[in-house]
Amino acid sequence: MGPLLRARGAQGATGSGQRWRVSAVFLLAGEAEPPDLRVEGVGLAVPPRFLHEWKDMPPVGPVGVPCPPGTLRLWRYDFAVPRGLQDGRATYGFAEDERRWMLSVPGTAIAPRIGFVSCGGCEDEDSIEAAGLRRNALWARLLGRHRSSPLHLLLMGGDQVYADGLWERVPALRTLSEAKLMKRLGLSAGPDLAAQLDAWYLATYLHAWTQAEPAALQSGVASLCMWDDHDIIDGWGSHPPELLDSPAYRAIYEAARRAFRLFQIGMGDDDPADTLLADGPPSFSQALMLNGVGVLAPDLRSERTEDQVMSPQTLAALPEWLDRFASCRHLLLMSSVPLIFPGFGLAERFLNLLPGRQAMEDDLRDQWRSPAHREEWLRVLRMLTDFARRSGVRVTILSGEVHLAAHGMLTSPGLRIRQLVSSGIVHPPPEGIGVSVIERLAGRRESLFDRLTLSMEPMDADGRRLLAKRNYLTLTSQDNGDLLAEWHIEGRDDPWTVTVA
Repeated sequence: MGPLLRARGAQGATGSGQRWRVSAVFLLAGEAEPPDLRVEGVGLAVPPRFLHEWKDMPPVGPVGVPCPPGTLRLWRYDFAVPRGLQDGRATYGFAEDERRWMLSVPGTAIAPRIGFVSCGGCEDEDSIEAAGLRRNALWARLLGRHRSSPLHLLLMGGDQVYADGLWERVPALRTLSEAKLMKRLGLSAGPDLAAQLDAWYLATYLHAWTQAEPAALQSGVASLCMWDDHDIIDGWGSHPPELLDSPAYRAIYEAARRAFRLFQIGMGDDDPADTLLADGPPSFSQALMLNGVGVLAPDLRSERTEDQVMSPQTLAALPEWLDRFASCRHLLLMSSVPLIFPGFGLAERFLNLLPGRQAMEDDLRDQWRSPAHREEWLRVLRMLTDFARRSGVRVTILSGEVHLAAHGMLTSPGLRIRQLVSSGIVHPPPEGIGVSVIERLAGRRESLFDRLTLSMEPMDADGRRLLAKRNYLTLTSQDNGDLLAEWHIEGRDDPWTVTVA
């Protein structure tokens, strides 16, 4: 698997000395150290850095994709490519290998072109074909867009993989999977759980990222990734604490965390990535800047509980993180779950009155608008509005998770913060009465604090505010400093566009 390109940001002062820093991650068979990497524009060969080894793993994995036998090792190559005023491309590859890949290098005088995707899988991939959809159709469309107008940066906003099938496919979890959720507390997992989980997550990433279209994009454009619940298991962090603290669930989390750190960040256990904001675990919050556009991706899973999304320490650090972008024209805040979206508090309260753990309860508790998170939600909105007013930076929130396209607004006199929701690039859209209910809720305008109004804007000519179609998002800076946001929607030739001025 690989190369998987991970963005590390710009390096050097403005001008001819600037470089675009990238890490290229490869998963290779065998124990031998691979050759150095040759990168166009980089004078010296780039040596490999060892990250992790999987050896003789149990044959666990998605249907038809078991973990490969033998020894697999993960390697990372760190390099910085010179940047000119105009966009460039740098070929790279191994000296004795005919294969070559081509990296998109953003010019220092060129307005950024950024892609945003989320929900790159599905709980049951058979449902994709059953819905008459082709799994990678939108990946192919995005790849075509990149080849005609190269992206500078790819943002992956959560649920890059769907690991939920471990309950059916990991033998050591069979006893737990057959029990109701809270009954699992009194049960023990089978032997060899840790090795089976490592094999499961490895095979899950192999299944998702060796497919031609996502693999081609990840080899050509550097990305910044943030995880969400399905990268672990559905609803992680919104389950009762006694369940999350049980041995089997802790083992699941540790295996998922290790896989995310290795594959999505390209980070060993002793070398924090340059994009990381927090001083240490558990947070994977990240940030970078590119030509006047800042990207801030707080980690909304590592510290999540039923009662909090981020820890008090992370919340206390958020204003300082925001202030780092005071010199930018635009700040893109990645929130895996939408910040500006209709609330479902009444539905959640109703489910809480019913006995047992309802199927939708964890999904509703995941939302920022959950009653359990209301005070934290309002606190984060206050931080964002305060930063936007003080700095004059245009703040835009990017989210996925809900399998819909949507455009929210937070407005008051002299202030506008936008919420762009794009989800999912693979996951099929929802159907039935649930979409109609959310659409009705989205038609309400809500008054918050300090004369702020929350609204959901129309997304098509018919006035619908939620589009139940697969989609991805591109953001293109304009010469006047505006951002053009385009939702590329399955079944439509032309994108739905919004100008972020």
